[in-house]
Amino acid sequence: MAKFKRKLVQFMLLISTNGYFKGFLDGSTYRGKLKSICVPGLNCYSCPGAFGACPIGSLQAVASDLSYRFSFYLAGFLTLMGITMGRFICGWLCPFGYIQELLHKIPSPKFKVGKRFQNLKYLKYIILLVFVILLPMFWVNALGMGSPTFCKYICPAGTLEGGIPLTLLDTTLRSAAGFLFAWKVCLLIVTIFASIIIFRPFCRFVCPLGAIYSLFNPISVYRFKIDKNKCTSCGICIEKCKMGVEVYKKPNSPECIRCGECKSSCPQGAIKVLINMKDEK
Repeated sequence: MAKFKRKLVQFMLLISTNGYFKGFLDGSTYRGKLKSICVPGLNCYSCPGAFGACPIGSLQAVASDLSYRFSFYLAGFLTLMGITMGRFICGWLCPFGYIQELLHKIPSPKFKVGKRFQNLKYLKYIILLVFVILLPMFWVNALGMGSPTFCKYICPAGTLEGGIPLTLLDTTLRSAAGFLFAWKVCLLIVTIFASIIIFRPFCRFVCPLGAIYSLFNPISVYRFKIDKNKCTSCGICIEKCKMGVEVYKKPNSPECIRCGECKSSCPQGAIKVLINMKDEK
């Protein structure tokens, strides 16, 4: 029942944040007032169906603009989302995370990321620092304007949700598509293939938004606690965790996306959800 509830929430968020169906019909993008509001998960601003703005795209826009170097709105929004939910957003509210999970359901041999590959998780922090913050701020053109380097050179969500639909719908864009578009399509193909055999590879190794929210996991209002009086260290929670978290040892690991599979599989009921400080006692 818990798994069905999560899938339902993921589907509803995907539809509600990308529900501008007129955009898919005529190759346009929504330009109403909602577009100035960030959605909590990674969701391409340029997607024909997108109602809101992507936090990562917005961060780059602010960093690359001549007039602005800091946005109190973005800082406040990301802090609020992080401090209340942490990576619960990744597991329940992110459209691209949901798409990766759907791809992972395709029948195929599956690859479980072992300990020797675990250090790849730090790549997303490097991408956040370099491609989302530093390059948009300092890699500027003759006018002093930066470029949204993560969206432009890396983000497969933008290619899937925005680039490909708009290119298919607009003949002008099709004729103008060049090496950069081909590069992004190649990255998307790699991401799709990786998602089929590995659970959420983009979330694990690449996503800068996941990197931001992961910093809040240990202190977020929504977090997990192990009841040591019930836990037998049987390891079932670790076996069930598709993100490779040692749950009973580090229940609030930065890599935990709060999917809840560990909680529902624990035979002792030792994994609890904390939603306020009183529950800590």
